[in-house]
Amino acid sequence: MLLGRVTGTLVASRKDEGLAGQTLLVVQNLGIDGEDSGGYVVAVDSVGAGDGDVVLYASGSSARQTLATRDKPCDAVVMAIVDNWQVGAQQVYRKTAADGPWAS
Repeated sequence: MLLGRVTGTLVASRKDEGLAGQTLLVVQNLGIDGEDSGGYVVAVDSVGAGDGDVVLYASGSSARQTLATRDKPCDAVVMAIVDNWQVGAQQVYRKTAADGPWAS
């Protein structure tokens, strides 16, 4: 699993039938410190993530293990929206009400 932040959506008017109805998100890679670690990935959204959400995503063959992506032609899937994380005693990230409608 990898950490990322949703930075946008991708619309493809023509795509494989297996991706019909799937939302595609542009996800910026994050390091364990919460900072940009370089690079982006396009991932199928299986959890209803939105712009600005910090998410966990899987890539490679693991991306085809969710109900939304099983046997579909995808290489990355967003499978969790992060509420908070800490490293050691340091709080790195905590979702707030300003982060979206699902924030705690």
